[in-house]
Amino acid sequence: MSMKLYYAPGACSFVPHVLLELIGEPFEPVMVKLHKGEQNEPAYRAVNPRGQVPVLVDGGETITQILAIVGYLNDRFPQHAFLPTEPLPRARVMERLAWLNNTVHTTFTHVFMPYKFVDEPEAQRQVKAFNVNVYRGLLQDLEDFATRVIGQGEPWLGGARVGPLDAYALTVLRWGGLGGIDPTGFPTLWTQANKLAVHPAAARAIERERLQLNLYRPG
Repeated sequence: MSMKLYYAPGACSFVPHVLLELIGEPFEPVMVKLHKGEQNEPAYRAVNPRGQVPVLVDGGETITQILAIVGYLNDRFPQHAFLPTEPLPRARVMERLAWLNNTVHTTFTHVFMPYKFVDEPEAQRQVKAFNVNVYRGLLQDLEDFATRVIGQGEPWLGGARVGPLDAYALTVLRWGGLGGIDPTGFPTLWTQANKLAVHPAAARAIERERLQLNLYRPG
């Protein structure tokens, strides 16, 4: 029985989408159209009661949350070494993934969906404007990290192999464009995103999701 991935184009589900393409085993991609509210429909809530993507279904098991799915795919297909095997390097990759998920990602939610936090239009504008600046700083933190890693001679953010850090970094860099942040202002991240975009596995995911790397439009 093949695996099934519930994903939304441009969402953080791009991370396991790329990993599954790297694995090369058959899987069924199922698009969830968030902009049409499909995540709130009973059929999808039966899959994930939280109404979020991604969701990975493998046989009779359903797995949610980015870090859980990354860890599962790493252990399920250890030959691909999505995470380092040594304790300290693995911890370093996991701490960066956790930061992307619990800090960078959640900050962008305040930019893209301020209505989740305040109901008045003016307050929403203020929440968005404030968090755009916070998000820019977080991207600079990620840029500094990427510059150190690449400067040490590593080809990818997690080391010798393309993996989840690269896919998540591309995702959050794209999101910045939606907040008015030019991704080319982060040269190492931008170079790495373009490098990932032409990797055959990532290119297949990008084509399926119909993604454009640079979403920035000068105001």
